Amino acid sequence: MKPRDDKKIDGIYKATLRLVEAKGLAGITMNEIAKEANIATGTLYIYFKNKNELINALFMICRNRSAAVYFKNYDPSMSFKTGFKTIWLNLLNYRVKKFEEAVFIDQCYHSPFITETTKELTKKLFIPLFSLIESGKKQKLIKNSDTLLLLTFMAGSFNETVKHAHYSNKKLSKQTIEQMFLMCWDGLKA
Repeated sequence: MKPRDDKKIDGIYKATLRLVEAKGLAGITMNEIAKEANIATGTLYIYFKNKNELINALFMICRNRSAAVYFKNYDPSMSFKTGFKTIWLNLLNYRVKKFEEAVFIDQCYHSPFITETTKELTKKLFIPLFSLIESGKKQKLIKNSDTLLLLTFMAGSFNETVKHAHYSNKKLSKQTIEQMFLMCWDGLKA
């Protein structure tokens, strides 16, 4: 039995991310992924038995990477606003720097490809963010609304701006980023 080639797997993942950004998750096939990765379709099936298995494996990798970035320099002992801004900026920067991964993650959450088990495993990665939002509500610093609704609003505050900047090939200025944060903060605060 031939050992797994990590370079091939990485190439498969990168090819999948490129194709998902260009065509969407539902629009890609194993044959297209293999072609984009410069491998034979049969070789792809050695590593992944089907598209669902490939998508779930890549989703877990992307969620683990994103969680590591989201909580960089965050300390639960920070004041709420400082901690919130730290995570918010990390989320924004992740989306800017890892745009293909962010698009892939977004599409996975709204697709039938990701299993409930995979979704539950990834939720655990974001417990610090949920805890932070709950803390802000208890301190009456932000609106006492459903946590997922607040997080959706938070993500929406930069998702479309990042997409627009990416597709129009424009860089987000520090001033624009600060304005975006303040608008998000004003929308969430109690």
